[in-house]
Amino acid sequence: MPSVIKFTLTLFISLLVVFTLHISFLHFREQSVFQDKIVAAYIVNFLMATAIYIGLFIFQKKYSEQLGFLYLGGSFIKFILFFIFFYPYYKADSELTTSEFMAFFIPYAISLIFETLGVIKFLKK
Repeated sequence: MPSVIKFTLTLFISLLVVFTLHISFLHFREQSVFQDKIVAAYIVNFLMATAIYIGLFIFQKKYSEQLGFLYLGGSFIKFILFFIFFYPYYKADSELTTSEFMAFFIPYAISLIFETLGVIKFLKK
């Protein structure tokens, strides 16, 4: 199985499992399950991690010496997207709650782990 497909499927399944656990935890605590743009956060992080991985996969041979910098550039773009699309929503009431932070940070962290492991594989080659 090509590495891009394997990465995408593994990331998707992992995020789906974590998402299920996340909303189950919210439900168990009797909090609103689909608040704080939780679905959008999981989708955006999945799409960005996949796009970054595909970009690194495409450029791994041509720009092997700069792969780490390309990875950091992708992470920077993720931060920009967060500040454009999520941060204004989260700070609308002048307070960033734990629920809002976790809604974005959990999928971000999972995606970041997978991206980092992917970059490590590319750099080992």
